[in-house]
Amino acid sequence: MSRLPSLRSIGRAAAARVAIAAICAALAAAAAPAGAVLYKWVDANGRVTYSDQPPPGNVKVEQINAPPPPADPNAVKDLANKELELQKKKMLRAEDDTKANKARVDSNMRRQECQRARGQALALAQDSQIVFYTTNAKGERTAMDDAAKFMERQRLDYWIKENCQNN
Repeated sequence: MSRLPSLRSIGRAAAARVAIAAICAALAAAAAPAGAVLYKWVDANGRVTYSDQPPPGNVKVEQINAPPPPADPNAVKDLANKELELQKKKMLRAEDDTKANKARVDSNMRRQECQRARGQALALAQDSQIVFYTTNAKGERTAMDDAAKFMERQRLDYWIKENCQNN
């Protein structure tokens, strides 16, 4: 056997819906005059007229219950200044990112150059049986003798000492 809701429970639910609707209507009615503008003017017959619509034609009008002026008259200027500051920060951040990327690329290039120089210095120091070649002033390829290998090794060691402390 199914139970039907009692009249009492139906009455409570209906009363609650009516109360909620009444509260919403009261809030809407209270909020409506806050944003409404009322116009007052005198027509051609000398009658004073009140309306929520401005009068047609060229008639002297007085606004009643006009919305209040903005709390901060400099709000637009302040907002524009904040927007400008935000754009400056974005530009500075982009510049910083660009500098960081350039520094990262430079660091990687320096590390590769140091590895290459260390490899060349190691090859010059270890094997005396390998023939190393260099290019002379005329652009001709010539074999390096022991003195040239020693000088090249010293040049590489100096370059590594000056440029590869952290790499």
